[in-house]
Amino acid sequence: MKLSTLVGAAALAAAPLTVAIAQAPDAIIDRAVAAWGKVKTVRGSFEQTVSNSLTGTSADSKGEYAQERPNRLAIRFAAPMTDAIVADGKAVWVYLPTSAPGQVIKRPATDRGSVPIDLTGQFLDAPRTKYDITASGARTVSGHAAHGLVLTPKKGVTAPFTKATVWVDDDDSLIREFEVVESTGVTRHIRLTSVELNPTVDRATFTFVVPKGVKIVDQTTP
Repeated sequence: MKLSTLVGAAALAAAPLTVAIAQAPDAIIDRAVAAWGKVKTVRGSFEQTVSNSLTGTSADSKGEYAQERPNRLAIRFAAPMTDAIVADGKAVWVYLPTSAPGQVIKRPATDRGSVPIDLTGQFLDAPRTKYDITASGARTVSGHAAHGLVLTPKKGVTAPFTKATVWVDDDDSLIREFEVVESTGVTRHIRLTSVELNPTVDRATFTFVVPKGVKIVDQTTP
């Protein structure tokens, strides 16, 4: 067989593989959307690292979260921190005494741009319409084989990040870890250390009790 024929045959053989790789990010995100669509409630624990490229600082924290889709979320940080973000279905309470002591911000429940109410679902709402999606390799996350995807907001799309990297479990298609880069120079890396799907969650979990002496900064009215 001539060398040119061999080269041609090799190119043809490689073509389907190239197409498959190019389609992989869309297939992964589609599986993640379908899997998340079956989730009504979720709770678990997390670890977070927040770093600021402008100040060169970094801080680690951990805590627990619970969610009842579509509009209830409770994120509470572990002691000694008392920070919390709670969406009760009517408003979003942002209490961050670590960085803003003496106040809690009350935001509209519809304010999903600045404070996502759906912890991982924020990446799965019409993702192929909102983001350019590229592959970011494979790795093991919390003992689970996973594939990474980079999501970059398309021109004209408003998002609380300039870039996000999410790691999708190969088996159940859940997002196990994610990192967002914000326009402020802050990078937030979150790893879900435990995930329980569709548990019964007490509604009281999504109630925020304003601590004594804390001022409410109400942003729910124009």
